Amino acid sequence: MSTAQAEIADTGIAQEPAIATRTGAELVVDTLERLGVESVFGYPGGAIMPVYDALARGNVKHYLVRHEQAASFAADAAGRMSGRAGVCIATSGPGATNLITGIANAFMDSVPMVAITGQVPQTLMGTDAFQEIDIFGLTLPIVKHSVVIRHPQDIPAALAEAFAIAEGGRPGPVLVDLPKDVQQAVCGQWDDVMEGDDLRPSPSPESLEQAEKLIAGASKPLLYIGGGVGRSNATDLVREISERTGIPAVATLQGLGVLPAEHPNFVGMLGMHGGKAANMAVQESDLLIVIGARFDDRATGNLASFAPNASVVHIDTDAAEFGKLRHAHSTMCGDLKRCLRTIEFTPGDISEWQAETRRLKEEHAPRYDAPGNGVFAPELLKKLSERAGDDFVAACDVGQHQMWVAQHCRFSRPQAHLTSGGLGAMGYGLPAAIGAKVAEPDATVVCVSGDGSFMMNVQELATLRRYNIPVKIVLLDNSMLGLVRQWQELFFEGNYSEVDLSDNPDFVEVANAFGIEAFSVDLKSQVDDAIDRLLAAKGPILAHVRIDPEENVWPLVPPGKSNAEMMESK
Repeated sequence: MSTAQAEIADTGIAQEPAIATRTGAELVVDTLERLGVESVFGYPGGAIMPVYDALARGNVKHYLVRHEQAASFAADAAGRMSGRAGVCIATSGPGATNLITGIANAFMDSVPMVAITGQVPQTLMGTDAFQEIDIFGLTLPIVKHSVVIRHPQDIPAALAEAFAIAEGGRPGPVLVDLPKDVQQAVCGQWDDVMEGDDLRPSPSPESLEQAEKLIAGASKPLLYIGGGVGRSNATDLVREISERTGIPAVATLQGLGVLPAEHPNFVGMLGMHGGKAANMAVQESDLLIVIGARFDDRATGNLASFAPNASVVHIDTDAAEFGKLRHAHSTMCGDLKRCLRTIEFTPGDISEWQAETRRLKEEHAPRYDAPGNGVFAPELLKKLSERAGDDFVAACDVGQHQMWVAQHCRFSRPQAHLTSGGLGAMGYGLPAAIGAKVAEPDATVVCVSGDGSFMMNVQELATLRRYNIPVKIVLLDNSMLGLVRQWQELFFEGNYSEVDLSDNPDFVEVANAFGIEAFSVDLKSQVDDAIDRLLAAKGPILAHVRIDPEENVWPLVPPGKSNAEMMESK
């Protein structure tokens, strides 16, 4: 006799099969698992406790950071490394507001992210309840999409949509706000997880024809490579186009690594702290083929005098960038790989132009023969990136060291260079290094920070220690807010206002207090051994490197000036 028959025999009534039920919080974790999310970064609190209860019984790995901002920065870096949306979680009120800087950072740099926040119960929303904040409204200008989920059965579909939006088209952050009562509610039926459609347009025949005409007629064309190339996984295709056509290339800060620094067609980074060769090439160019980049002010300098002789072919996933700052003679909107495969890149004879750009690159190559016995940061960073090889990933903070990393490090791919570009958020480096190492455990992840930036999220040393994440930290300490001091020296008549950090703590002792191996580097002669020690370390390690507080970043385009007016020294 079957079980069902026995039940009928015992009671005389056929029993309905039990309906599977899940709480809203359990549906959150279930859906993350179904969407392939393996790791999340967060910090618990009252309004998000049901989700944390479910996380403890699920298969998604949670990394406890020590400040919610670090969770959003770590999720940002994980998104940059993987191309999938990084996930951060926080409670309502201050937990949610502490995510805002990281959400804005992802928005400015077009990084896929899903931020999940707890919210007070719906019955209390709008009453100024304890830790209530309208995070939906606060983040509207810095997200691709936001949703407040009102019913538990909506959670799977809403989360699936959030990931599709975050990762699709021009990537960016999505906010999912979860009232506590929705997390606690039980339901027995819910919408299934759906796959999103690719709705990106294809380039028009007219745009294609015009682009090809401009390329064929140019005598001084340049590939202008931006961060969108790496985000669209178009790196190999851009490299192939460069190799096949011989068209010289420059890159924005976010576009570094698409072409290796040593590539004969790569002229360098353009912009305020770009190379002189790259800026001169842009100014002489007669055609800019802009791929996944926008004309931001740090790249263009004075916009009116930027690339005065150049027509523009602009290829991007976001049509909103077309004509926003610079008129484009041909625009192509859609998936970058699809667009690039559509275009027939057949330039004319550009051999003289190739020779000219290579001459500029050689003539204005950086020098590393700094006088004295002190550590010359650009040389250290160059050596470290070269010795680490193709596995090197720099998670960089903001300041002078950020520019030195961009100028002197070797990157094998765009994902090897993680930095806060559009927002310029100090404190990004250490949490980003954590997110990068979690996303790609085999990479040699180096956090490059300055003493000012490092102090903004120094507490994440505890996260490194708890999970034994083998991040290598290079802390360049000039006891100054170096880039602010440099600008005060050059443009504010040497009025050094609030840049002195000579009362910094002993960073080696600080690291040791967190249980992190650390050592100091004071002399140029110690650099090679320091690099060996960093690369050999099996766990987290910090090298505290003292550098000259008066060292400046060169070259520099003064604010408001043309890129042709670069300063190379005082």
